Amino acid sequence: MRQLLSIVVPVFNERVNLLRLHQEVAAVMRELSDYDYEIIFIDDGSRDQSFAVIEELHLRDPRISAIRFPRNFGSHIAIAAGIDHCRGDAAVVMAADLQDPPQLIREFVARWRDGYDVVWGARTGRDDGAIRGTAMNAFYRAVRRFAIPTYPKGGTGSFCLIGRPAIDAFRRCNERNRLTFGLIAWAGFRETEVPYFRPQRLSGASSWTPAKMIKAAIDTFVSFSLIPIRLISLLGITVSALSFLFGSYVLVNKLMFGTHVLGWTSVMLAVLVLGGVQLVMIGVLGEYLWRILEEARARPLYIVERTIGFKAAEPQRGSVAAS
Repeated sequence: MRQLLSIVVPVFNERVNLLRLHQEVAAVMRELSDYDYEIIFIDDGSRDQSFAVIEELHLRDPRISAIRFPRNFGSHIAIAAGIDHCRGDAAVVMAADLQDPPQLIREFVARWRDGYDVVWGARTGRDDGAIRGTAMNAFYRAVRRFAIPTYPKGGTGSFCLIGRPAIDAFRRCNERNRLTFGLIAWAGFRETEVPYFRPQRLSGASSWTPAKMIKAAIDTFVSFSLIPIRLISLLGITVSALSFLFGSYVLVNKLMFGTHVLGWTSVMLAVLVLGGVQLVMIGVLGEYLWRILEEARARPLYIVERTIGFKAAEPQRGSVAAS
């Protein structure tokens, strides 16, 4: 029996890129003639008629299926929906903007045949500008050092192939503030990398705003590292030690030399420093408490407004309003 490969593609306002993406993926899969395949598009609340384009593609190619969200839940939630619905022996997760080259699917499959459960697309560079590239490289180094040691040095986003064991493990992860690469890496399956240079977008604008990137960075360290909690503990110990040393200094000066600590400036400086430290600590704890609240609400991970091309049972998570 031929194995099935699922191509999972989150979509947000990518109308102009979908036709070319389908053409390139189909061309690659024609070369991989030993495999059947399906393409699952997840429309993450697009406002540019992306879903209408997907419907047209489905009429041309019945191997295309689609999920539409009523609003934007985020690309990582969209990927979770695609993996929930996929039927493949392996799934390739890739972006719709063609910055994840479909040609790498051939190499992904070859590594999967060699026995790897996870194959990362590892960036050797990126054509996104010097400032953005430098910031992202610094973030990747921090992720490898403090959160996910196996994360590719040049980053990967969510461009990867995962085999059926990794798919099943990923489906069991239900947290709302999620990062696809972090959950896959956390599972601990046998990994390898396929290097590639990340090109610029052919058209359109990236939906990854600075605010979304900052949130993703916070989610990475809060979800996969003890560093934030350890840092505020270390900061508290450091401030307490400095306060003790300063208090000892004042006491010794008073007893031995009769010196008084004078000045409104020194008092205000101490108040502001301690107040700032306390606010930082409260902010870090607030990030954890907010995530605990999100999990305690137990809302569906996503809501499906409409589906195209699915005949299987409804997914494990989310609810289908119409199909």
